Amino acid sequence: MSWVEASLSDRFLERVRQQPAAPALVWDGRRISYRELHAIACGAASRLETPELADQRPVGIKAKKSPQAIALILACLMVRRPVLLASADLGTETLRQLWAQAGISHVLTPEVGAPGGFTVATGDVPAREDGVGARPAARCDDVAVMLTTSGSTGVPKIVPLTHRAVRRFTDWASERFEITAGTTVLNYAPLHFDLCLLDIWTTLEHGGCATLVDQDRATDPGYLIGLIADAEVHVVQAVPMLYQLLLHGAPDGGRPLESVVHAVVTGDSMPAGCLDALFGLLPRARLYNLYGATETNDSFIHEIDPSHDRAPIPIGRPLPGVHALILSADGRVLEGAGTGELLVSTPFQTEGYLSEALNEGKLVVRSDDPDRRTYFRTGDIVRRDGDGVITLEGRADSFVKVRGVRVSTQAVERVIATHPQVVEAAVAPFSDELSGHRLHAVVRRAADSDLHSLSLRRHCARFMDRVAIPSTVEIVTTPLPKTSTGKVDRRRALPQSRAYPSG
Repeated sequence: MSWVEASLSDRFLERVRQQPAAPALVWDGRRISYRELHAIACGAASRLETPELADQRPVGIKAKKSPQAIALILACLMVRRPVLLASADLGTETLRQLWAQAGISHVLTPEVGAPGGFTVATGDVPAREDGVGARPAARCDDVAVMLTTSGSTGVPKIVPLTHRAVRRFTDWASERFEITAGTTVLNYAPLHFDLCLLDIWTTLEHGGCATLVDQDRATDPGYLIGLIADAEVHVVQAVPMLYQLLLHGAPDGGRPLESVVHAVVTGDSMPAGCLDALFGLLPRARLYNLYGATETNDSFIHEIDPSHDRAPIPIGRPLPGVHALILSADGRVLEGAGTGELLVSTPFQTEGYLSEALNEGKLVVRSDDPDRRTYFRTGDIVRRDGDGVITLEGRADSFVKVRGVRVSTQAVERVIATHPQVVEAAVAPFSDELSGHRLHAVVRRAADSDLHSLSLRRHCARFMDRVAIPSTVEIVTTPLPKTSTGKVDRRRALPQSRAYPSG
């Protein structure tokens, strides 16, 4: 098998042969070598091939980040089992629907000391829902991992990524950010985020060392600064929240993190006024704004010039091999400067959602494209200047970014409305210095009900990811203001939030 054709696990095994003693991970103050990580993965792989678990169907993994979790994913790939990675913060019912939709045979949880290093959940895997339009198993032969969209409510979309798509991305990322043997890369994102394709999987494929941030300490500035400094991290990729935390933890400039040579901002816009301080904290780093979606992986990049760039920072220009279109409101392809909806086609993208019915209107082949490429409709409104540089203007729908995760405020409203004591609700984002945005909800409760914010948040936790649960909830007993069409007027119902389109 050639290097180009090799899967993620094949490339990892080659690194084990070439550099067994080199550090693969840094976790909880300890360096774990390629040999050690391989041994953990082999133990898990052996158990996966026992009669109890041997199967050709995908497996589900819900886990916080740890060496055992990473080894378990590698083990699944070694025995050619596609892996569905889902947030452990999703509600129980949502997870069960995800497992059913993907035809999951077993749900695995990493656990030190368990046989093979993991436990098998019982009662978590319902019968497969063949009626939901899940693609046949034959269509998943080359699938490496299945990620999910943010799933602000209901069941997130499942996004299968092939070995080929992952391979193309990791090769690009390795070259662009100089990730090779001896490179140390910070992994800030949770394990199920697409950002891990760079932080963890590019790093392990190309012989580097992934320094893992403990998710339980991900908002502790002192811990984060110490981790980056002590591990001598070379590459950092994270949502703006991390950089804000680093700056807050380094008053008056603090201790410069001189080991960092590439710093990538992704998932949301960098707050104004942050850039000058950030260049002071990372004096040797080249700083980039990276844009993409789970469905397409990264699509655009812009290297930030501290002497020129000011917020909003452009998303820049397409990555090599990426094709982009900007559509006007009437659906025409714009040439040159202009503003409209962004469509992208990348070498790294999914071949389609697992549930094929969801592809309509999102993954499209345009009749005016002679190469018949498949484009993803991002729903983002962008502006292209005369030099071809693109800047994100906002969303075409109700989606906003909360801690780097795309959340639909209208979908959150629909979940709140399913509570039996809720009459109506309005949700809108407001600016937050650290996380970019948080959500605020105004909820009208039914007469004589005892609804309170805690019970409402518990209700939300059953059906949506934690980041989508409103940070603040105001319970009212009077009708919410309405627009002329009878819809809740969010501008008037949520005066403390930023301007939010009514309707």
